[in-house]
Amino acid sequence: MRVTFNANGRPVEADDVWEGESLLFMLRERLGLPGSKNACEQGECGSCTVYLDGSPVCSCLVAAGQVQDREVRTVEGLADDENGLDPVQQAFIDAGAVQCGFCTPGLLVQTHDLLEREPQPSDSDIREALSGNLCRCTGYEKIMDAVRLASARKCSSNSSEVSQ
Repeated sequence: MRVTFNANGRPVEADDVWEGESLLFMLRERLGLPGSKNACEQGECGSCTVYLDGSPVCSCLVAAGQVQDREVRTVEGLADDENGLDPVQQAFIDAGAVQCGFCTPGLLVQTHDLLEREPQPSDSDIREALSGNLCRCTGYEKIMDAVRLASARKCSSNSSEVSQ
């Protein structure tokens, strides 16, 4: 079957999609968007998290055919052609929260979503928002630092935009 949808703001088509194929497989193997990682294939680790119509989902659990005529935004879609990396992506780099990188795409999407909903989250809010994302390398403290840094930068840039 053919699946037509928007990926990162652009219309895309994928042909010869098998009805049991996951969105994750389609993104990585058919569309050349390898940012979302294939770790558990059971929705347990969060490495494959993407936005589907504005809500974070584990793309390994979404059938490719379910995205027909819908909006998908991957970790690649967080970056902006004009401004470069999203502030969340830059904060993860600056805080040293990226190690092996396998969990990073899902953490970035979940953090982005959290800060869109709650620009100044508490540590408890951060832990809750990222609870579905597993990391075997960092011990999570650098990840917490990165979320706090992204939040501070976002709030700082929003207040400077308001005062202009």
